[in-house]
Amino acid sequence: MIRGLIIIVLTITTAMVLKSQEVTGDWYGELGAGARKMQFIFHISKTAEGLETTMDIPIRSLKGIKTQKTTFIKDQLHIDGKNFGFEYKGVYDSATKQMNGHMIEGPNQVPLNLKQEEIELIAKKVRPQEPIAPYPYQSEDVKFQNEKDNVTLAGTITIPNTAGKHPVAILITGSGPQNRDEEIFGHKPFLVLADHLTKLGVAVLRYDDRGVNESTGIFTDATTADFATDVESAISYLKTRNDIDVNQIGLIGHSEGGIIAPLVASKSNDVNFIVLLAGTGVSGYETSRIQARTLRGGPVPDEEAFDKFITDALDIASADGDVAEIQKELTGFYNNSPFFNAMAGDSPQKEQIVKGLVEMRTTKWIRHFYHYNPADVLEKVSCPVLSLNGTKDQQVVADINQKGIREALVKGGNKDFEVIALEGMNHFFQVAETGAMNEYDNIEETMSPKVLNLVSDWILSRVK
Repeated sequence: MIRGLIIIVLTITTAMVLKSQEVTGDWYGELGAGARKMQFIFHISKTAEGLETTMDIPIRSLKGIKTQKTTFIKDQLHIDGKNFGFEYKGVYDSATKQMNGHMIEGPNQVPLNLKQEEIELIAKKVRPQEPIAPYPYQSEDVKFQNEKDNVTLAGTITIPNTAGKHPVAILITGSGPQNRDEEIFGHKPFLVLADHLTKLGVAVLRYDDRGVNESTGIFTDATTADFATDVESAISYLKTRNDIDVNQIGLIGHSEGGIIAPLVASKSNDVNFIVLLAGTGVSGYETSRIQARTLRGGPVPDEEAFDKFITDALDIASADGDVAEIQKELTGFYNNSPFFNAMAGDSPQKEQIVKGLVEMRTTKWIRHFYHYNPADVLEKVSCPVLSLNGTKDQQVVADINQKGIREALVKGGNKDFEVIALEGMNHFFQVAETGAMNEYDNIEETMSPKVLNLVSDWILSRVK
């Protein structure tokens, strides 16, 4: 459960020459190398209001990501995509005819140079579990409305070929901008899961997150509670179809989707079962504190000092009050922290690193997330619940979260639930060696057949 498009570093370069009108057009760039290479395409155009940019990430099937502001002043290009968690800053080198710059995400950065010469796109890996058309069921692209937020969600519904009304599962993606297949690290877990369930008689609706691909809206203006209204809209849409059994509508949420599902189920009589895949059972504050340790990428000299540093930062970032004042206080905290200064040393990028950390810790989404505890709403969920976590998951640690989930369901008096820890599986339910994020792409398996069967068997035993 992490938000962001990529993992990157922080620095700004100096400028050369490019006429303003020449910055428009398509700019191509690549990050990384080999199997971990990621390509970006920026489409810059001129409007009556000034420059605007959309971005494609072909390897993740993300296209037309709308950034919030683009400027080209004194030969320096700034693409402000903080609405999607990133920025691009670069300058034009007339000798090489390229933009030399960096992608910036919070406190992280990597160099990214752009050229207007079209590049050959990386061929996507064909994973062995991905279904190939024609499918033995109906697949229909659909759109439905979230009237509350004036958002149109675009997705795909797969329907068994058998006659009559069918039970249905709505798939809810994890954090960060996701398409309907939850495509990431060369895998399409929601496509694989939808195919598996539909072949067994369960219809499945999956959709692009708001603001992603064909869905409208602004992704980073939304909190977990807002994404829950998208799920409620999906339920309303399904109730209009004559091939869906409205008494057998379920939710399957992965990662952040696993905390959205109980939020919807706790308020709706239309939800008949929920499946939590790597869902959490503790507050967002506690999840953030744990992830600071499990995802930091290496040891620190003093674990106790590190935990206090993170806790103090989270206390400031999660406090009630004016965000600008909180950001000011958090900036002062980082600048005056002996632990932070010892780690940052004399880095010339220190000011930019602090700025990125402060922005990352105070987004609209994260400040809502700090205060949301899925255990509180799980107490109110009366429908059947299946909760699965992998023991090697480094993003959502199994034991502490399953303890919170189990205790909440017991306290609420839920009569039908299972909480299962799956040995040797990571955040995406692949059989893994360490569970580290850098393994995801290298594992051919998209989702363990054991998990697919566990989910389908559990659902089928409750809808038939």
